[in-house]
Amino acid sequence: MDGKESVTIRPMGIEDIDAVHMIETAAFTKSSWTKEAFLREIAANKFAHYFVMEKDSEIIGYCGLWMIIDQSQITTIAIREDQRGHGLGHKLLKFIKEYSAESTTTLSLEVNVDNDSAKSLYEKEGFSYGGIRKDYYGPGEDAHVMWVKLNE
Repeated sequence: MDGKESVTIRPMGIEDIDAVHMIETAAFTKSSWTKEAFLREIAANKFAHYFVMEKDSEIIGYCGLWMIIDQSQITTIAIREDQRGHGLGHKLLKFIKEYSAESTTTLSLEVNVDNDSAKSLYEKEGFSYGGIRKDYYGPGEDAHVMWVKLNE
């Protein structure tokens, strides 16, 4: 990105599910969400907040979030592979942190223990290691729990 291109972040709608699902299945080949799961989240989960990132009217990333009482949890987040390496993940995470901070005090997520680039991104955004979830993504596929305190 040369700095002149702009991206926007807006709430995800049902019409966005196909594009989001394409990014999801490319990013998470072993444990991707189904289109039906995204539909349930948007249409029926009162705790769910989902957003898409667009550039030139194309969806290039997304993030799902649950906000319950004073805690937020990122349920899924990805940037389209051909758009990675341009700071878009940082921009999306910054947006999510600011959005969450309006009504919650902590933000957490799970990340595959082998996903060093994602863990590095989260650490740069202030997330700390909080534990491990054994077999979170399936047998032998553990997750690190990471969290950040908001409004500090």
